[in-house]
Amino acid sequence: MTNRQILLLIAAFVTLTFGSFIWFIVTWDPCACAPSGLTMPPQSERAFV
Repeated sequence: MTNRQILLLIAAFVTLTFGSFIWFIVTWDPCACAPSGLTMPPQSERAFV
């Protein structure tokens, strides 16, 4: 493979990766998933020490 072909393969990979990331951001619905932050269980489910 020539250097040009390798650079084209790298460019295609970067373009596909970047494009899929942009697609994920554009189509992401924040209301469809639960928050992933720290959530505390209700008082009745906590272990008493």
